[in-house]
Amino acid sequence: MIELPTYDPAAVMPMRKQLLGIGFKELLTEDDVDNVLNASFDPAEDDTQLIMVNSVCGCAAGSARPGVALALQNSNIPGKLYSVFAGMEKAAVRKFREFLLPHPPSSPGLALIKQGKLIFYMPRLAIESSDAVGIAEKLVEEFDKHCQTSGPSISHEEFSKLDMRKMCGSKLPLFAQ
Repeated sequence: MIELPTYDPAAVMPMRKQLLGIGFKELLTEDDVDNVLNASFDPAEDDTQLIMVNSVCGCAAGSARPGVALALQNSNIPGKLYSVFAGMEKAAVRKFREFLLPHPPSSPGLALIKQGKLIFYMPRLAIESSDAVGIAEKLVEEFDKHCQTSGPSISHEEFSKLDMRKMCGSKLPLFAQ
């Protein structure tokens, strides 16, 4: 059975682009999630993964995306950047949430994974109580502890051109069925 997205795909595109523009790859299917979470690890490479549950929900996601972008300007960043989009690719999100158990579902959410194990998780509740700078500071602290890939994810010049306005999707049109 094909699950239809909750929101109009064109309406969420700016929210997708905020992450794609800073180096994220989207996990669109359960298989994509499985392949990333069950990948074999090369000890010569930085195997840290940052996976974001992207979301239109409230202003938390509107702070999370700019916070992540700012954190990825750090000198140490995760080796891989992925996202799943809540309300859009529902099976992929469900599969990723299984991995996050016993943490309850959260949109948005930020997970740092190393060698297939969750080492840091920032759920919506923690995101809502921070602004973009606070989110970035917490992520940078974790990146400096666990990551060896040289940052930034994009040049400072490219970063300065990003449109990281706080986008809140409370008025997005639903997918017409």
